[in-house]
Amino acid sequence: MSCGEPHETDCSEILDHLYEFLDREMPDAECTKFEHHFEECSPCLEKYGLEQAVKKLVKRCCGHDDVPGDLRAKVMGRIDLIRSGQSVPEHDVTAAPATPQES
Repeated sequence: MSCGEPHETDCSEILDHLYEFLDREMPDAECTKFEHHFEECSPCLEKYGLEQAVKKLVKRCCGHDDVPGDLRAKVMGRIDLIRSGQSVPEHDVTAAPATPQES
């Protein structure tokens, strides 16, 4: 997505890192760069608004469950692998064996 106008920061870079901005997981200087981009690019601002609304809806509907620490660590590790460009195994989560149900 791009509005077709030249910007200091390309729309693709903004959209690739939109969730980092939404979650405030980037340095303040980067946040300022995003805010400036949204001021001049209505398609990216619209996408930001939509993603922000979805995030709020998910938080309202699902934000009461505690996430186990090991799950968070696994997810963050996978995100780091993807960001670094490494290949990620499709099925790298081992499931506990099913136990027979008692009658």
